[in-house]
Amino acid sequence: MTDATANSSPEGAGKASSILVPDERTRKRNAAEARFRLYGLIAVGIGVLCVIALLVSIVFNGVGAFQQTGYTLQIEFKEEVLDKSGNRDLEEIKTVKTFAYKPLLREAVLREIQARGIDTPLAEAKVKGFSSELDNLFSDGAVGNLRNAVLANPDLIGQTVELRILASSRVDGYLKGRVTRESIARDKNLDAVHLDLVDALRDEGVVSKGFNLAFITGPDASDARPEQAGMGVAMLGSFFMMLVVLGLSLPIGVAASIYLEEFAKQSRLTDLIEVNISNLAAVPSIVFGILGLAVFIQFAHLPQSAPLVGGLVLTLMTLPTIIISTRASLKAVPPSIRDAALGVGASKMQAVFHHVLPLAMPGILTGTIIGLAQALGETAPLLLIGMVGYIASNYPGSVAEGFLAPNSAMPAQIFEWAKRADPAFYERAWGGIIILLGFLLTMNIIAIILRRRFERRW
Repeated sequence: MTDATANSSPEGAGKASSILVPDERTRKRNAAEARFRLYGLIAVGIGVLCVIALLVSIVFNGVGAFQQTGYTLQIEFKEEVLDKSGNRDLEEIKTVKTFAYKPLLREAVLREIQARGIDTPLAEAKVKGFSSELDNLFSDGAVGNLRNAVLANPDLIGQTVELRILASSRVDGYLKGRVTRESIARDKNLDAVHLDLVDALRDEGVVSKGFNLAFITGPDASDARPEQAGMGVAMLGSFFMMLVVLGLSLPIGVAASIYLEEFAKQSRLTDLIEVNISNLAAVPSIVFGILGLAVFIQFAHLPQSAPLVGGLVLTLMTLPTIIISTRASLKAVPPSIRDAALGVGASKMQAVFHHVLPLAMPGILTGTIIGLAQALGETAPLLLIGMVGYIASNYPGSVAEGFLAPNSAMPAQIFEWAKRADPAFYERAWGGIIILLGFLLTMNIIAIILRRRFERRW
């Protein structure tokens, strides 16, 4: 047999394909893989666009809550009105009601109108006896703020002081574009004459928008004073609730996880416990609210709407998340770490607490902070224990009151504002979402930092 005969192919056989040239099946497989990558990129792009649209919507609707319209006026605190006796007795000054301060605001505005030569029919209101029309320009709480300023400093009586007075929610909405001249035609409080005066005062620098620090630090207000509503007290309520959740869920959850993962023997009882923990993690949060209402309020008679009760309810809701994440972190530690510790004479507890637990700490902290962030944004459990309907108008006077006195929380406050009729409250609901997202973002950043800080390689 010659080489030519040995290398010749049988008659009718097809040509041999090269591995450098893809065949039809390989081309189809590569095309399917390219399509799958394209689908993945499209899915990621849609998700990113949805997140961007959500953030833009939140910022666009809520940024107005961080600005508030006000008047810069020279207020003359007349002694013959506020302190007729002239002895500056605080008890006598307290007897002067808030309606006595209204003329002080009206006269301050009229002085600005006359000094700046503004032509408006409202300038004749005082002469005609319809001075109440000017009151619609101010917040319902403006006179109360003046009275509180005098009670805090009686020396203001007899002086003329420049103060910033809050505008009404309609005037504030007009300068922010939320209220238009077309919509004001159906309003019973303001009309085109008021808006003309506001425009003139704005041109003169009397009316302006400024940063609304009271929205971040101030308490909530009634339905009639949306321009004075703030998140400060609700933020404090959330803070006390998170202290309760952290103080209870972290030690209980970590201890239960260590026992189930490292010390408990495998049995039907432990299997039942593990299944129930997994099921509790998927239970709707409102169920925990019903449980908290029945156990902590109706049975234990703890105060309704208190951050302590809210913290206990959120602890029950957070525990399954912390236990599951902690057990996963303990399982991630290689068995060789345990074997090495036991091999050099360490006890079971020493091996767990001196070697396994420090290596699992990053995952435990991450799971704990994620659980706290989830609890911080919950509203349904707080609804059932009464924290939604409560108006958080006063700061707690002590730490004990911070836990036991009725209060609200950030998500509950946002829910309460969203259901009120005035559009100014709707704007503040969006602003509250910005603050809440800021807290959640901060907590997630802390989780990442702690994970990097405590992470160890083995």
